Amino acid sequence: MRTAERLVKLLAMFCILGWRIFYQTMLNCATQHAAPTLAFTSLEIKLLNRITFSTFSQAHPKFRGFPYMRSALTQLARLSGYLARTSDSQLSDTVIWRCLSRLTDIELGYFLGTKNVAN
Repeated sequence: MRTAERLVKLLAMFCILGWRIFYQTMLNCATQHAAPTLAFTSLEIKLLNRITFSTFSQAHPKFRGFPYMRSALTQLARLSGYLARTSDSQLSDTVIWRCLSRLTDIELGYFLGTKNVAN
């Protein structure tokens, strides 16, 4: 961070990341039946499906993936230990931020494992 240009680029990246976290939090609160593709890429949905346990997909095997945004965010939160009990509070921005950073690490590992990384 020795130059102002680097600082501006870092702040721009934080703004984008903060917007994405806030957007996902507000979608979780505002909509009941939004599609998870509004806030997640298809690869993120696929990885969440493979890594976390979904009670919805176990109860309804005809659904592949997450039918709603709320269930996708709950599965995302389970990456950091969220239990999704009825007495648990709503997902906060902090929880989603931690889980998104973990999901990003999982994505990087996936890319490295499949050798989809540019040299």
